[in-house]
Amino acid sequence: MLAGAMGHKMPNYDVIIVGAGSVGLPAALFLAREKVKVLVIDELASPGQGQNKAAIGGVRATHSDPAKIQACQMSLDVFGRWKEEYGDDIHFRRGGYCFPAYDEEHERGLKDLLGIQKKCGLNIDWLSAEEIVSLVPGISRKDLRGGTFSPEDASVSPILSAQAFYRRAAAAGASFKFSERVIGIERAGGDGIRVRTSRDTYSAEKVINAAGARARDVGRLMGVDLPVSPDSHEAGVTEPVKPFIGPMVVDVRCFTGSTSFYFYQEEQGHIIFCLTPDPIIPGENRNSSSTFLPLAARRLIELFPRLRNIRVRRAWRGLYPMTPDGVPIVDKLDGGNGFYVTAGFCGQGLMLGPGIALNLVSLITSGKPLLPEDVFRSLSLNRDYSCQSEALR
Repeated sequence: MLAGAMGHKMPNYDVIIVGAGSVGLPAALFLAREKVKVLVIDELASPGQGQNKAAIGGVRATHSDPAKIQACQMSLDVFGRWKEEYGDDIHFRRGGYCFPAYDEEHERGLKDLLGIQKKCGLNIDWLSAEEIVSLVPGISRKDLRGGTFSPEDASVSPILSAQAFYRRAAAAGASFKFSERVIGIERAGGDGIRVRTSRDTYSAEKVINAAGARARDVGRLMGVDLPVSPDSHEAGVTEPVKPFIGPMVVDVRCFTGSTSFYFYQEEQGHIIFCLTPDPIIPGENRNSSSTFLPLAARRLIELFPRLRNIRVRRAWRGLYPMTPDGVPIVDKLDGGNGFYVTAGFCGQGLMLGPGIALNLVSLITSGKPLLPEDVFRSLSLNRDYSCQSEALR
């Protein structure tokens, strides 16, 4: 347990986490397992109700950034062992990720990334066009040059996994306060840090900003302006059909109105799909639009003609809290003041959450992350954001 300052009143909690989402929930579990007295505060009515539940469920270590590759490998390990360790079915399935290439530029880009991906321990290879067709029956063959496949990538239910983290964290001793908006965070001398909410005031030795789309607002309460700005993305789900698609398929081509498009079939047979709009849609509007489904339908039929007659059940919209370089911020703020930040996951909070939480908890309890320190430094708040990430960021 984290010790209080000698001669001063012990804070109510060792650690307060602002945000019960993709990082806050696993961090609460991992801290509670270390016998750290932890409180999680969220302005919404129950866990995982922010951007977590808007995720489509993909969990991949197939990135271009070493920190994200290695953190997601940790996440895959957590998700992959969950049912055996806890008994909860979170719909984890290792279907892999497939990135087909339909032109020379994307083929070269995907192949160029294989070196750094393999160096980081990612199980990934280039497959021929014939192998891609065998792996993904029904995929468009026109101009297909091949693609990469990473069989250990997976999918998981965002809702089931959030509830599982919440229940197990609470059972391990973590406390939760819902429907409370954090409105003040301030140093309180010997009493540690005071966190004021719309309902009450709490104190702790350390505070973690894991507030997702609200991370910038909470950061300002900590005295720092985080370079995190949300934009919105939409997703949809079809009626269930007999399972016939194994991997998540990611088409990185640019079409009118969109850049990348991706879809997979979850274990109950529904096809879940999403695209990246072009231009991006900044702001926090989460109302579904009239433009998404026509764009997505064209992309889906172009890539997978056999799905032409499938019916869409519903669509929804979530926020991507973006950093300028597409890489999250995970850091201890300067000054040794007990403030930590984990923000800007760019729509990848679900897949990065458990791995980042493990590193954050290790940083808090032992002073060092689990990632190599040079790799972890790439997530620093005070880094150079001018280096744009690759297509697989």
